[in-house]
Amino acid sequence: MSSNPDPDTVMTPERMVAAIAELASDRKAFEIVQLDVRGMIGYADYFVICTGRTDRQTRAIHDGIHQGMKSDHALLPSRVEGLTEARWILIDYLDVVVHIFTPDTRAYYRLEQLWREAPSLSVGARAGVG
Repeated sequence: MSSNPDPDTVMTPERMVAAIAELASDRKAFEIVQLDVRGMIGYADYFVICTGRTDRQTRAIHDGIHQGMKSDHALLPSRVEGLTEARWILIDYLDVVVHIFTPDTRAYYRLEQLWREAPSLSVGARAGVG
């Protein structure tokens, strides 16, 4: 028996992004974007940014991601911020930081513009729905 993890099941940051995007999409998040911030910052490899239509939906997106990552991958975030007001929820999985916005809050903070040097990719089934 080898104690090394199977490389097909190791949760790399890239696999984490894909899993998070799928879970967000399952909760009807839209405008799901992955930003590759490797080499730009030292605390994460990727940002996943998505939008929910209301604060209630942003909470539901958070809950879906949290429960899915816990049950499917045995991962819990190191911290969660903004859940009370739910206009901007941040979920920190260390290598991947998730930002869930309401539309007005996302337009106000414009993270994609702030990090425009970072390679970006629309991800998830509802990436272009808005």
